[in-house]
Amino acid sequence: MARHKVEICGVNTANIKVLKNDEMIELFKKYQLGNLNAKEELINGNLKLVLSILKKYNNRTDNMDDLFQVGCIGLIKAIDNFDLSHEVKFSTYAVPMILGEVKRYLRDNNSVRIARSIKDIAYKALKVKEQLTNELGREPSIDLIAQKLNLPVYDVSNAIDSMKETVSMSEPIYNDGGDTIYLADQLADKREYYDKDIKLSLNDALKKLKEKEKYILIERYIVGKTQMELSDELGISQAQISRLEKSGLSNLKKMIS
Repeated sequence: MARHKVEICGVNTANIKVLKNDEMIELFKKYQLGNLNAKEELINGNLKLVLSILKKYNNRTDNMDDLFQVGCIGLIKAIDNFDLSHEVKFSTYAVPMILGEVKRYLRDNNSVRIARSIKDIAYKALKVKEQLTNELGREPSIDLIAQKLNLPVYDVSNAIDSMKETVSMSEPIYNDGGDTIYLADQLADKREYYDKDIKLSLNDALKKLKEKEKYILIERYIVGKTQMELSDELGISQAQISRLEKSGLSNLKKMIS
């Protein structure tokens, strides 16, 4: 694959050309017939797409030039593999590929070095997770993944977590047009906050809640399940789990305040 060196320092991004969809289609037709000048135009006409993806990483690295180069490699791969017959916008196809290259670069150059044995478990776990998701039609639990790998649940969970990027607890990860679900909503809460008097008050208040609200709060804050696990278990959306959880917490607060 040809290397395309793209400079970002000193470039006025306002002057970068942005291609219209019909222009993009014509250039892809030319490139797929062997016109390399068309490929160059496609690259230059989609640099703003790379820059838009890199905005969220402004505080993650000192060398944005390197990250921009990596993003451009993802862009070039997307251009080389794009199929017009799929009738999807190029940006829809390209964003995951660009993002994948950027994340891979950040992971491989992370200052926190992860042991090879842990990485191996994580990669195997992710592969099994993908296979089970296809077979079951839903995301499998860590327990099931560990069972398939014949490994302790803790080892599998720890390996997968070690490969995740550090993000803000308040980062929004889903919105169905109603309540926004934040990253914190996905995390099991196993902390012990309360003394005996508060626990007794909570126990009394829980008995007065609606059954579904009570069940969700117990499973979330005592058992330690995530909203995703409860969504699979109860057969309702994660957004509904979130709303029931918030409603239950609000009712509990009213009863013990």
